[in-house]
Amino acid sequence: MLKNIFLILFLTVLSVNAQGDGRDFIGEVVAHGEPLAFSRIYCDQLKSGVSTDLNGIFAFKNLSFGDYDFRISSMGFSDLEIMVKHENPSDTLLIDLSQNDIQLNEVVVSGTMRETMISKSPVKIEVLNANFFKSNPVNSVIEALETVNGVQEQMNCGVCATNDIHINGMEGPYTLVLIDGMPIVSGLSAVYGFNGIPTSLIERVEIIKGPSSTLYGTEAVGGVINIITKSPENSDLLNVDLRYTTHDELKTELFYAPKLNDRVYMSLSGDYYRNKYRMDYNNDGFTDIPLNNRLSVFNKWTVLSKDKEDKVFSIGARYLFEDRFGGQLDWTNANRGGDQVYGESIYTQRWEVMGHYVFPTQKRNLKLDFSANRHEQDSYYGDVNYGATQQVLFSNLIWENKIGKRHFLVSGLTNRWMTYEDNTPSMTDENAYIPGVFVQDEFTWSDDFVMLGGARLDHHQRHGFIFAPRFSIKKTFKTYTTVRANYGNGFRQVFLFTEDHAFVSGARDVVILSDLLPERSHNVTLNLNHTYTVGGYGNFDIDLFYTHFSNKIIPDFDTDPNLIIYDNLAGLGVSRGASLAINHKFKIPLRVKLGATFMDVYEEEPNELDGTIQRTDQVFAPKFSGVFGVKYQWNKLGITIDYTGRVVGPQRLPTAPDGFEIDAYSDWFSLQHIQLTKTFKKQNIEIFGGVKNIFNYTQGSPLIDPQNPFGDSFDTAFAYGPLQVRRFFFGLRYGLKRK
Repeated sequence: MLKNIFLILFLTVLSVNAQGDGRDFIGEVVAHGEPLAFSRIYCDQLKSGVSTDLNGIFAFKNLSFGDYDFRISSMGFSDLEIMVKHENPSDTLLIDLSQNDIQLNEVVVSGTMRETMISKSPVKIEVLNANFFKSNPVNSVIEALETVNGVQEQMNCGVCATNDIHINGMEGPYTLVLIDGMPIVSGLSAVYGFNGIPTSLIERVEIIKGPSSTLYGTEAVGGVINIITKSPENSDLLNVDLRYTTHDELKTELFYAPKLNDRVYMSLSGDYYRNKYRMDYNNDGFTDIPLNNRLSVFNKWTVLSKDKEDKVFSIGARYLFEDRFGGQLDWTNANRGGDQVYGESIYTQRWEVMGHYVFPTQKRNLKLDFSANRHEQDSYYGDVNYGATQQVLFSNLIWENKIGKRHFLVSGLTNRWMTYEDNTPSMTDENAYIPGVFVQDEFTWSDDFVMLGGARLDHHQRHGFIFAPRFSIKKTFKTYTTVRANYGNGFRQVFLFTEDHAFVSGARDVVILSDLLPERSHNVTLNLNHTYTVGGYGNFDIDLFYTHFSNKIIPDFDTDPNLIIYDNLAGLGVSRGASLAINHKFKIPLRVKLGATFMDVYEEEPNELDGTIQRTDQVFAPKFSGVFGVKYQWNKLGITIDYTGRVVGPQRLPTAPDGFEIDAYSDWFSLQHIQLTKTFKKQNIEIFGGVKNIFNYTQGSPLIDPQNPFGDSFDTAFAYGPLQVRRFFFGLRYGLKRK
């Protein structure tokens, strides 16, 4: 089995006699067990370089014994710098670039539910590795995603800062969030639970933009975000990350992964975030961002097979506690639940268990994924109490089988059981058991052409059987140009509070006009990827996407500014657009990532009076958004500069209550950050510091009538841009590898 490892560098002494002058130096460059042809190996001392042949082999002729600094460059990979000792006539060097790629050769699982490289996957997948989270230190995973092309963090409450993720203009509930392939973050936990996932746990994040309903359930309409946690057996022994900002934000992360014996590994990690600075730079009398006191603890165990080649069992558990407050500056705990000083105070407790077991069959092709979580929320929005509990049990029994040389079959049985209860008069207790079955065939017609077809059948207690097909094709032209096309459909139920809790955080009342029918959608995406070697090397992506909704359930903020009206759309909903992304590595140690997304997201329905079709742009769906990342490395000095940010165009805003005029569309804005990192390799230490929100852009107050928060006009649903002003940060990372 091919292992995905960070770096393997070793010298093998061959028992052969020296020939000629005995000073030729030979090496091989590989990735994921495959040779890398046409890689470039440059020697600083010789001021020259050589290239690998079709088998990944290179040679320096007549190389004198001594120490040499090599720099290895290969298309689709980051440059690797190493020091080599040449002290024997038969020295041979093996260099593995498995973890130094720029995504084309990254191993992923989300697209087809089995390990494959991005370049071979019929489904377009974007990967964020650990270095991505280091380039722009953040307090939560959801904050980090703001610099991913086509992905937008949307804040749904300007006081308590509940937020979700929009992919290609589709609201948060259309995106399925997984941890290690399991739907841990869903329903109630989607409101605040996303913020509590520490980056110290993360090995990588896989993002699919588009239909994935066959494998992960019919609600994966807009896409999937799969957070892959670190495997203890492949991790460093110890990692410590400390960070502080001039807004009195403290973030500490600790990860410890000892090897217990040759087959058993364990990791223990903790994450603590504290923010106690009451700032009000927009002068509305409310905290600009909520205060926070959050603790997350995670423990994971893995057991390897007897031959130590496969992971046969793993289990992990996480506990989260969060005390969050946003409101008027003079609020204290004594005002919690009162009607004199307004505050939104949310206590969250959450535990999760997740595991993976491979049955001892001959092919090891039958496995069980399982998870359980309980989420408890005790909160006050002014004098309105909201208490809720959600429990979810999930299992996925997956069977894989390769049939002949061309077919790879994945099938499975899914069981999901959820209970939800709260204390609001507009909600009812709910128990839902959803069994499902899916099957998928990946057909490799040739090395250049792959087709994937699949289908899923779920049974919902209210809506009966739900069928979701899926079809994908991938065609490669001349090795470095790939076209992918995907089709799928989806189905979605609605949980009102978990998706829009403005009815408790503001003065609007909720009106449900009819028995809501589930939404249905059809989604098509088209992707072109090309890798090139001009001015260095890199790759670019062009994506086209289109989603058509029927029975779409839309919160209507416009008909009556004092109400949120829910009903199925009589017409149709559309999300369509295009995006472009470029990832380029120059010949100098400079890397640039650029992305732009153009969207048109709207609803159409007939006018009740004359039957004419009326079109309405969706709120908080910018026509244009762009992201960028620039990284420059002075390798000899151990210094790295990261410059990251995003640009967002105008977004339609909800209609304000009578007497409170706001613009129909937001302003353009840009949010940019810079960081400088100094690495001390011998001490395994990184020191970093920088500036968040360099140009100090913030929107105005996201609140309506903040002077009268207990009145009928108070509304918190107008947050569209940054609310936290410029601040400086600094921190330290320490890592210790396992011996």
